[in-house]
Amino acid sequence: MKNPLQSYLPPLKNPPRPPKGLTGRVPSREECVRIWDRHAMPDHIRAHCTQVARIAEHLALLARDVGLNVDVDAVRASALLHDIAKVYTIHHGGNHSQLGASWVMDATGNPSLAQGVMHHVFWPFSMQLPRDLLPLAVIYGDKRVAHDRIVSLDARFDDLITRYGKTQIIRDRIAHTHQQAMEMEQLFGTTLKVNIRESTFDSGRLVHGA
Repeated sequence: MKNPLQSYLPPLKNPPRPPKGLTGRVPSREECVRIWDRHAMPDHIRAHCTQVARIAEHLALLARDVGLNVDVDAVRASALLHDIAKVYTIHHGGNHSQLGASWVMDATGNPSLAQGVMHHVFWPFSMQLPRDLLPLAVIYGDKRVAHDRIVSLDARFDDLITRYGKTQIIRDRIAHTHQQAMEMEQLFGTTLKVNIRESTFDSGRLVHGA
């Protein structure tokens, strides 16, 4: 089946790397809240971003535990900011991932955080760990949170189909994104040596489901 996203995927196999020396800063949790305030993020989106950050941060911690070089604070910050432009684009139109990435780059000067925001809906490159851990952790976290509840991938995508699957093209795009999320889940599980498919994230730790 033809990839329904192919018409707008960039012709690149690997994500571009930022120029050497361009790292920017990593805002604390409190600074991320101030950025939320600056852009009038409503409470329900704050709750969603908080849950996504919980999952992304735990993936980063697990990665660190198995010896991968990962900036846990950066992963958390990118996840907290991933939907920063959501409410603006609901009211005014536009792509919330692209606009959000530009806002995060402006606020932090950090291209890695902006990349996590830019690609949190779909990853248009090959998936490699640890190279792509930050954006993939943000994507996977987002795909495990429906509104403010941590759910399975199947439940999350059932909700997306119900809410947004108005045309066959949209349903095909959602299905392709679901497939990518399952491949991402398998990659994380193999690399981190944890069955995250049957897991929830609660009280600051990874909890295995029955």
